Amino acid sequence: METVLVTGGRGRSGRWLVDRLAGDYDVVCVDYDQPGFEVAERAHVDFRAADLTDRGDAFDLLSEIDPDAVVHWAAIPAPTRHPGGRVFETNVLAAYNALTAAGRVGARTVWASSESTYGWAFAREKALPETLPITESHPQRPEDPYGTSKVAGEAVAKMVARRYDVPVTSIRPSWIQYPGEYACRDVADEGLEGGAGNFWSYVDVRDVASLVASALAWDGTGHEAVHAAAADNYLDRPTVDAVEAFFGGLPDDCAVEGDESALSTATARDRFGWTPAHSWRDAADEDVPEPSLLAE
Repeated sequence: METVLVTGGRGRSGRWLVDRLAGDYDVVCVDYDQPGFEVAERAHVDFRAADLTDRGDAFDLLSEIDPDAVVHWAAIPAPTRHPGGRVFETNVLAAYNALTAAGRVGARTVWASSESTYGWAFAREKALPETLPITESHPQRPEDPYGTSKVAGEAVAKMVARRYDVPVTSIRPSWIQYPGEYACRDVADEGLEGGAGNFWSYVDVRDVASLVASALAWDGTGHEAVHAAAADNYLDRPTVDAVEAFFGGLPDDCAVEGDESALSTATARDRFGWTPAHSWRDAADEDVPEPSLLAE
């Protein structure tokens, strides 16, 4: 069985990735701490503690484990809860160390970039995209340290793919939601303002996990960037109507129909055969236990 190393695997979304991959792979879950030797680990799940901003930690760990694949999910996930410099430095250093170390051991790699690379989510002034739906080729114009750290991380990903001849996938998730806990629906009840920064797009964490698994199984080469988004918006109204109501107009290149998501997932479909399976209409009220990474 192949080994995959998952950074940030004990985080909110990371544990869903570990749960999805365990059994298909032997998973090494890396985070700032580990649950302790007295705690029974699940089959196919091991834990290591490391600070990935420390190059010695990252390179030592990757060279020791020598994984077949790496999922780099560790990051400070927003620009608003820490000083900006800390967000940028932490995310860029961790991405450089983890991705470069993965390249040196020849591991195919998937990592978490973000829709924030386009710049709308934390922009001071909301603006229309150049096209609808938005594709991965749209210009990236972040105004915040988080989005900028992810643009820098994608540059590292491309470098690693070129230098070490390993496949690297940058996944740009939309706002990640959890079954039975769809915060986006609370935002929807408050009007259009709250969600205009990403044009009311979202993605279920289980779809993120399935995309990571699909990208790991990819037999392609080089670097690929793909969106992770649900098929629909979370407003229960046509996307074009919401965009026009909030922004007072539409992009000249507009081909969104009905409640179709503003983020195109065609690239993930074409490259990996992946399509989102979950919608807020069912998932918002689902009763699904959060994964446990430890033995029952």
